[in-house]
Amino acid sequence: MMNEEDFKITNNEFLRQFETTVNGELAIIEYADQERKIFLTKLRMPKDVAEETTNKFIEAVLAEIKENTNCRVMPTHPDIAKFMRRNRRKYKDLLPVGINI
Repeated sequence: MMNEEDFKITNNEFLRQFETTVNGELAIIEYADQERKIFLTKLRMPKDVAEETTNKFIEAVLAEIKENTNCRVMPTHPDIAKFMRRNRRKYKDLLPVGINI
């Protein structure tokens, strides 16, 4: 099982995606940035990855955004929106003003 510190998140600005390696395969969250907002548009994980690992990847990407940008997050991918909804209190400050998920 992977721990949070096992995730080395890379922001590939050219392809506009956050990347990490899970079980030797690339996992990505694609994004579009616009007017101080980051739209998380696509989540791609290797096959047969546990939901817990996917959640830890999402959590690591959100931490990366919070620490290294001055942007708000718009989770347009259903799985990312579901994760943020379940952890509403923790990520409420990352959402744009007036947006509820």
